[in-house]
Amino acid sequence: MLFKFIVCFVAGIGAGLGTGFAGMSAAAVISPMLITFLGMEPYAAVGIALASDVLASAISAYTYGKNKNLDIKNGLVMMAAVLIFTVIGSFVSSKVPSHTMGGFSTVMTLLLGIKFIVRPVMTTKESMVTADPKTRFIKSAISGCIVGFICGFVGAGGGMMMLLLLTSVLGYELKTAVGTSVFIMTFTAFTGAASHFMIGGTPDPAAFVFCILSTLLWARVAARFANKAEPKTLNRAVGIVLTILGAGILTVNILT
Repeated sequence: MLFKFIVCFVAGIGAGLGTGFAGMSAAAVISPMLITFLGMEPYAAVGIALASDVLASAISAYTYGKNKNLDIKNGLVMMAAVLIFTVIGSFVSSKVPSHTMGGFSTVMTLLLGIKFIVRPVMTTKESMVTADPKTRFIKSAISGCIVGFICGFVGAGGGMMMLLLLTSVLGYELKTAVGTSVFIMTFTAFTGAASHFMIGGTPDPAAFVFCILSTLLWARVAARFANKAEPKTLNRAVGIVLTILGAGILTVNILT
């Protein structure tokens, strides 16, 4: 039980920091940790990871929203598109030959981390306001379709794809991008967790509770720090967290 607590607590640290700082899905960190060190069945591990993501993303979204770093209107548009195209992507994926794409999310996390360190996002809220609302609405819908399809087809990468598109395509400043990302992830993670538990049954109670509490704690810590940080500091923090997590998960995957 002590070993299980340690594994879940460490997994929660990585998942919480990734969620609070960068809107990253907890599944990218928690799943490989539970599978590798606790020998948990992959489907059950993903369910626990998604459940951990729900409260962590919700508390992060609340913190970002409280600091006016959340775009709910366009976030809802993107969320609707993500949910619809996740189903479409999953259906298409079931009809084509399977490929090994498990490393997609991990590699993307690592590269995005390096990107934030080398080329930080320095867009300001003032420049965001000048964007045409109709154009942003259309871009939000298209971006949601892309993220959803990739999530459904590949099975990973949603949080990272959203952060990339929100900053690069929609021109969001980093705090608003992360805030909007975790807002969307709250609902997508809840949908995923509910479906996993309905199909796969009740998860390991201890791992379930340990992972949720640890992820929630560290997501809260990261979100509070992120909303108080200067843009350059936040870019570096996001970059460092993503790079370390990406490298760490990649190492675990290679060792196993």
